[in-house]
Amino acid sequence: MKARFWPFQAATIRCCDENVDITTQGDTANWCRVCHPKIMFFGVLAIVTLILCSVMITGHQSEVSMLWEVSNLAKHSTSIHCKTQNNHHRHRGSESLPKGIVQETSDLKLRPLWTNPKVKEVKPPVNLLAMAVGIKLKKNVDKIVQKFPPDNFTVMLFHYDGIVDEWNDFAWSSQAIHIAALNQTKWWFAKRFLHPDIVVDYNYIFIWDEDIGVNNFHAGRYLATVEEEGLEISQPALDPDLSEVHHPITIRRKRGRVHRRIYKYRGSGLCFENSTQTPCTGWVEMMVPVFSRAAWQCAWHMIQNDLVHSWGMDMKLGYCAQGDRSRKVGIVDDQYIVHLGIPSLGGSFNGTMEPQNSTMRLALKNHTLSTAEGELNDRGEIRRQSYVEYDIFRRRWKRAVQQDKCWVDPY
Repeated sequence: MKARFWPFQAATIRCCDENVDITTQGDTANWCRVCHPKIMFFGVLAIVTLILCSVMITGHQSEVSMLWEVSNLAKHSTSIHCKTQNNHHRHRGSESLPKGIVQETSDLKLRPLWTNPKVKEVKPPVNLLAMAVGIKLKKNVDKIVQKFPPDNFTVMLFHYDGIVDEWNDFAWSSQAIHIAALNQTKWWFAKRFLHPDIVVDYNYIFIWDEDIGVNNFHAGRYLATVEEEGLEISQPALDPDLSEVHHPITIRRKRGRVHRRIYKYRGSGLCFENSTQTPCTGWVEMMVPVFSRAAWQCAWHMIQNDLVHSWGMDMKLGYCAQGDRSRKVGIVDDQYIVHLGIPSLGGSFNGTMEPQNSTMRLALKNHTLSTAEGELNDRGEIRRQSYVEYDIFRRRWKRAVQQDKCWVDPY
């Protein structure tokens, strides 16, 4: 049987740029002799090309795989770094936001509903005066506010009687911050509306009562003295002839600008030159305290949510003095005030005490506060509650010291 090499009898094949007629086995061999070398060359070339491509693809895949591994490692490392950073620097609740959009603090600056390019933006005040007020001491509050220049002080009024609109006849009232809550104390307001992240832009924070006489007080000169003396917590001294005085350390000394301690050699509660305990030194009254920014950041955390009178806190304020309380806490003598002692919410009047001098009697005469028996009883209850809170605060402090094994008392 004759073998057939091609599936056709006769054909003309274009090969190697030549026409070769294949009709017989011998012709087929002739075709192979003519075209085989070139076919071999191109075949080898194709195989080499395939091998090179395979090597290149394999190498590329290996390189890509390595890049992915490096990328994953970098992402893992970045994730660990970011988690660490978030734990240390992020405020609670902001973890799901990009850091650049987070506003961690706020301010009390009043913002317009729209911008007017013709109105030049005024530099905001750098200090804050906050007071708990009632409408019955409206005129005296106005005298106090007038002592604090609006270009240097933001005024914030806490209305414990809920009356706000009746303050609108004062020009400064439209630029003041008004917050109203019935029968709440100054420290209740301060804890809720003077968070350190809200008042962070203020250098000094005055948290004052409303029954203060300010004829001999100048806010600018007071701040100059505080800064020069390095006081973090301070108060203006009291005029002893006209004021209701509760603590001798607050009495004005006519010689000198500032005093930081009291000397007492007889009776109970002795105070000497080397005494380090309050109220011998490092102490101010909660009536008219002035805090630096750093001191207030500390003091705010000490205010207890449920102890609205803050009795006992005055004995511990020195821990917030950013250093030695015997140096950083003081009474400013060259700018002094009068404590009128007018009974108001949480005031010192207990229903039996009489005014101590003519100035206080005149103030009470002009003061229209009702002296009905029910109100006197209420003030007595307020005083009793203050003592209860004082005892609670002392016990909480003692317990906190015992439980915090890492805290060291510097005094």
